[in-house]
Parts: sequence; C-alpha cells; structure tokens
Amino acid sequence: MRKKVKGTALCPRLCVFRSLNHIYAQIIDDSTAQTLTSASSLDPEAKELIAKEAKQSRVSKTKKAEIVGSLLTERALNRGIKGVVFDRDGNKYHGRVKALAEVARQAGLQF
Repeated sequence: MRKKVKGTALCPRLCVFRSLNHIYAQIIDDSTAQTLTSASSLDPEAKELIAKEAKQSRVSKTKKAEIVGSLLTERALNRGIKGVVFDRDGNKYHGRVKALAEVARQAGLQF
C-alpha cells in the first residue's frame, strides 16, 4: 500500500489503524518521516467525549471512530493542514474506517 500512497509536506498521508477495540489515526509527512498530528480513541480528549456519549447510551466502535475523526481534523486544521492522502492501511473502506474518513471530510479535510 505504501508504494502507491505517499505523503508530502504539501499533502501528507492520513493513516488509519484499527485494532479490535480502538482506532488510531495519524497524519504523516513521508518526505521527512514525521508524524504531524495524531488522535486515537485512547487520547484523554477523545475519552472525555466518549464518556459524554456513554451517559446517554452505549458507545459503538463506529461512534468512537467518528469522534476520533473529528478530533484529528480539528488538530490538523489548527496546524494548517487542509489536504491529505487517505491510507486505509489495507483495511476495507467500510465500517469504522469509512466513518472516520467521512467525518474528517465533513469537518474540512480534503482527500
């Protein structure tokens, strides 16, 4: 996958990794091999937002992915990152990966 998807300084790579219970997303500049910003369902801010949702009902994994997507987009826009290349890391564009991507698009990232 990395042979086809490369991130640059102008258009970094949005890499999504999902485990059984959590989801992680990073925006990476491959030319300098640096992570510009990241978010996961284990971040304190994300945990706080998930806890607010949990008061109303049980929080699904898809809802956690949406929260992580909005948090990542907010952090990226604060750093001046507007356009990214999407790297689904070999996962199907379905479920949690799709939810994170769609929320990031709606919040203002372009890919």
